[in-house]
Amino acid sequence: MKTYFAVFRMRLIVGMQYRAAAWAGILTQFFWGFMYIMIYMAFYASGGAKSSMPLSQLVSYIWLQQAFLNIIMMWLQDDDLLPIIANGHVAYELCRPYNLFKFWYARLLATRVSNTILRCLPVLLIASLLPTPYHLELPAGIDACALFLLSLCLSLFLVTAISMFIYILTFVTLSPVGPKVIVALTAEFLQGSMIPIPLMPTWLQQILNFLPFRYSADFHLEFTPETLQGQMRYFK
Repeated sequence: MKTYFAVFRMRLIVGMQYRAAAWAGILTQFFWGFMYIMIYMAFYASGGAKSSMPLSQLVSYIWLQQAFLNIIMMWLQDDDLLPIIANGHVAYELCRPYNLFKFWYARLLATRVSNTILRCLPVLLIASLLPTPYHLELPAGIDACALFLLSLCLSLFLVTAISMFIYILTFVTLSPVGPKVIVALTAEFLQGSMIPIPLMPTWLQQILNFLPFRYSADFHLEFTPETLQGQMRYFK
């Protein structure tokens, strides 16, 4: 395991160097955040939204999604790896004395962590200072914050594992674009990144409870003790 920890550490240090790109990403995430909020404000004003998720909670949901975008998004990949699969240079990687899956998993995990560290704090800080109805609400308590961070860390490992299927499918198709688009778009819808799962039909929510995608993004973003109890009652 020392090999994979070393790879993780080196990729993390490299990823932390791209600070200009991080600031550009922060501006982009604020643009998308405000756009989504204004769309949903119009949707709520028309009377078409469910009362189970108030607008203030939805705004916080969107800002948390933007702050931790690099953790929950399936389309984030190590772009250096996909071309070497398509052109056959991966054969040199297979000759090296390590487990290729674990090696690439550590690289992708470090990429997600480094990007998140650089971007999440400015987004959370600025969003919490915005006026109503655009501001990010604070956690209900220390226990809720701790459980959120725990579920977020677990989702990081889950999302990285699911996104590894893009590399696996690239071995089969030899196309670095097709598998990435298919997996990313499918996962974004099923994990609630396009439409929050609480706003989806009940029958679809029940189906998504059995899939891993909801627990990679939506579950911890809308986490409260009530939602956890509801999930436990459902599975019982």
